[in-house]
Amino acid sequence: MSASRRELLRWQFDLTWALFEYHLERLRPEDFLWEPGPLCWTVRQADDGSWVPDWADTEPDPVPVPTIAWVSWHIGWWWSVAADHLHGRPPRERTAVTWPGDGESTVAWLRDLRTDWLAALDALDDDTALDAAAPFPSPNDPQYTVARMIGWVNAELMKNVAEIGQLRLLLRTQQEH
Repeated sequence: MSASRRELLRWQFDLTWALFEYHLERLRPEDFLWEPGPLCWTVRQADDGSWVPDWADTEPDPVPVPTIAWVSWHIGWWWSVAADHLHGRPPRERTAVTWPGDGESTVAWLRDLRTDWLAALDALDDDTALDAAAPFPSPNDPQYTVARMIGWVNAELMKNVAEIGQLRLLLRTQQEH
């Protein structure tokens, strides 16, 4: 018997999350703001105590290397917006999504996003809901379905997990030598 599309998307997400947990469990608080090079995107504490990510509306050339803090904020931003769409909530603006401010809070935030996302996924019915048009991340494209949005989330998460893992491994290598 073949798996449904929803089961396949859920399996792919669960696999990616398991890879993410491998790194989340090994991150140290000081890892998040480590800058791997001179041209870096990170999050910076504002006067009000909130954390503001570096950002440009047009991707710079060369592209800055992100910190783990920036990548974790980035995950929180796009994933919050994707979940808002999937739940039928008004989507948040990028500037409304802030980095929690430390490693422990960030890991808890990402795990809470996972819980929220899984609740939305588990509420979908395979035939009707997956084939509905999705307004994110490609608005105004009627061929872009909820199933494709979920696949995009899986791919984007996998890419960001790999980035965090690579940054963590580079940091450890530098610390040991």
